[in-house]
Amino acid sequence: MKIINDKITLEELEQMAQNRFGDLVKAVVDIEKRIMAVDAELHADEEALLIEKGSRQEVLWGINIYPEHTKEKWIEFDSMINLKPAHQNRSRSVENPEIRVKITEIVNNLIK
Repeated sequence: MKIINDKITLEELEQMAQNRFGDLVKAVVDIEKRIMAVDAELHADEEALLIEKGSRQEVLWGINIYPEHTKEKWIEFDSMINLKPAHQNRSRSVENPEIRVKITEIVNNLIK
C-alpha cells in the first residue's frame, strides 16, 4: 500500500495491477488533500491508511484504475466505501458528477 501525493508513473500502476489483480489497481482518493492511496486488496485498507494519516472519511472515494485503458475510460467509480447515505451517496458508485470530475482531475494529475 502506498500514498501518492506527488506523482506515480503509469508503468508503476501497470506493475501493481499485474502483481495483484491482473488489470486493475484499487485506489482511494482524498478529494480534499488531492492525494490517493493505491495497491491494496481492499479499498477499506486504503481508506484506513488515509484516515490514519489525517484524512476525513467523508472526502474519501474508492475507485478502480485500469492502467491499460485510455484516460477517458480508465477510472471505474465502484467501491463499498462509497456507500455514504449521510452524504447523499446511496450506492457503490460516486453519484455526484462534481465529485466524479474532482476525482478524475486528481487521478489524471497524479499519474504521469
